[in-house]
Amino acid sequence: MQAVAKLKTGGWTEIGTLDDIPRQGARVVRRADGDIAVFRTLDDEVFALRDKCPHKGGPLSQGIVHGNKVACPLHDWKISLDTGMAVAPDEGCAARFPVRVDGGKVFLSLTPEEGCSTNA
Repeated sequence: MQAVAKLKTGGWTEIGTLDDIPRQGARVVRRADGDIAVFRTLDDEVFALRDKCPHKGGPLSQGIVHGNKVACPLHDWKISLDTGMAVAPDEGCAARFPVRVDGGKVFLSLTPEEGCSTNA
């Protein structure tokens, strides 16, 4: 499923409900400037990263979520969902986007956080 932005309020865009994202899985918000993967952990935490591994550009949304990390499906690089940083010894990062859940609805900021290139 691809999420479609529905409503924009105060810099936040409603992208669906928490139940739209499978536990230990992801959904993709398609953007002309690069797709955003929205992840849900087993504990119902939600994170959003640029859907592009910093190694070879693999689609992180197709990776396996374990704890607060996702494993890239191409070369098994582990990316921290809460920081976007590759887990040592690998180096690099995927841009992180603010996300919040309110009343079961998921809201995403389409502006990446500082500290990582938006092209990563």
